[in-house]
Amino acid sequence: MIKHIVFDFGDVFINLNKMATHKALSQYACKASLSEINHFNQLYETGKLTTKAFTDFYLRSFKDLTPSLFKTAWNQILQDIPNHRLRFIQALYNDNQFELILLSNTNELHIDFIKNNEPNYTDFKCCFHGFYLSYLINMRKPNKDIFLHIQQKHQINPNEALFIDDLPENIATAQQLGYQTWLLDRAKEDVTELFNIKADLF
Repeated sequence: MIKHIVFDFGDVFINLNKMATHKALSQYACKASLSEINHFNQLYETGKLTTKAFTDFYLRSFKDLTPSLFKTAWNQILQDIPNHRLRFIQALYNDNQFELILLSNTNELHIDFIKNNEPNYTDFKCCFHGFYLSYLINMRKPNKDIFLHIQQKHQINPNEALFIDDLPENIATAQQLGYQTWLLDRAKEDVTELFNIKADLF
């Protein structure tokens, strides 16, 4: 029996345009390698770089990029939390059958942008018993430590937990730890279909 539901955020609740930042930055000549960029992105996503240090890296790496242009490009990935998903998680929270946890790889610039631009964010956040953002807890998916962290915090037996994410590597770690999982394909599915698509678990 499922007692805990652990949700990803991006492309599960908030819509993303995952190519938008790459497209915006591609107009600037870049001298950093892809591996270096990924390394700095992960450092920032785990709170090991300040926003200033992270921005400075991009300004050094991309010719003619300014702080304002970088911030705009960086946040172009973010879209909206649709009302129907907000209503879904509110109903699930009010039903009080499951412990609801959000587990997201994200960063300070993105969360600040969402707080300032997404009208549903505050109401959305109130629907979770645990709300874990990678940059605040210095861990990120798909590493096992972030899963073990929430297990300890919430006394989760993975066999009694469902993990929902849109990335196969995150799902793989959860499965290794014994979670029930749903690899959500946003092109074909919506999180609000949970009790139809995963009816066998409930």
